[in-house]
Amino acid sequence: MPNPLPAESIPLRPDTLALLSQASTATVATLLFKRGFHNAYVQGVSALSTERATMVGPAFTLRHIPSRPDTDPLDAFREPDHPQRVAVEDCPEGAVLVMDCRQDASAASAGSILLTRLQVRGAAGVVTDGGIRDATGAASLRMPIYAAGPSAPTNLTKHHAVDIGLPIACGGVAVYPGDIVMGDGDGVMIIPRHLADAIAAETVEMELFEAFVLEEVNLGRRIIGLYPPTDPEALVRFGKWRSSPQF
Repeated sequence: MPNPLPAESIPLRPDTLALLSQASTATVATLLFKRGFHNAYVQGVSALSTERATMVGPAFTLRHIPSRPDTDPLDAFREPDHPQRVAVEDCPEGAVLVMDCRQDASAASAGSILLTRLQVRGAAGVVTDGGIRDATGAASLRMPIYAAGPSAPTNLTKHHAVDIGLPIACGGVAVYPGDIVMGDGDGVMIIPRHLADAIAAETVEMELFEAFVLEEVNLGRRIIGLYPPTDPEALVRFGKWRSSPQF
């Protein structure tokens, strides 16, 4: 099977990212599931701080392989073309840096200094299935950061950065450059870029319906027939609810 089309050949509608920023990863997970995408949730990562807005942006990818003493001495960071440093400086404004660390959090994939640089450059966030060092400082940044956990050892002890802007795996999920990365309190979803417009548009109706269902449940309604709305009366009530003055 061929790889997905390059991101630059799949333009997004102007409102897609804004719509996704108002949705939840749970809603997106359901909409992807309906399309047969059952493995889009990045496993083993969580937000360093839950007090951040929903993270949404196209993926900018960085892949690591296991480090070795001959390829990863401490002075490796002096190299001007070190891929980790280059990725930080090349990540586009509004993009999410997604790092493949083979789900190994026993060493960091970045620390607060590099993450601060990404924030200053306007990155939308960071997702790594490795660790983060200086985690307290990193958690205080405005930029959302999702990681497998805090980890003091430098990335050189376990992670050798090799590829930028190529397909990777992160938390067991395939991530292609330009895929849409979305994160909230439930974790991170990867939306294939060619589906992003349709998924974003459908979140509006689904979020509205779930808000209606929550009100109904608080009023004492039974779930059976309501969620999903197999009882036609539920849809009638929903129609009246959404046509009320609040909308």
